[in-house]
Amino acid sequence: MTIWDIEESVTKFGIELPEWLEYDLDCADIHAITHGGCESGAFMPAVTYHIANDTMAKHGDTILEYIEDCLGELPDVTGQSWSGMAVLFFSTAVELLASDIEARLEEIEDSEQIGEQ
Repeated sequence: MTIWDIEESVTKFGIELPEWLEYDLDCADIHAITHGGCESGAFMPAVTYHIANDTMAKHGDTILEYIEDCLGELPDVTGQSWSGMAVLFFSTAVELLASDIEARLEEIEDSEQIGEQ
């Protein structure tokens, strides 16, 4: 069994999820998001227009700041609709977060702490 087979919250491994992510993620979710992106169906809230709009309305400033901190800039939104921008920003933030969490989980797996959790 690998860490990616564990269907328990990543919080079990001491990883805190940001307030703007109002969903729990397990290790299998993280693996699916990092290897297929939100659009693959790995994290549908980020690509569902009304959910992305609601999330950006509530947490948009924090999400944009998170993206800028990670990438140094925001993704290009040329030609995007309002809802399309919400999906782009929310899904980008989720994918960046998942990538960061994946690296942290790999460190945990490498240190063989899984059995101790």
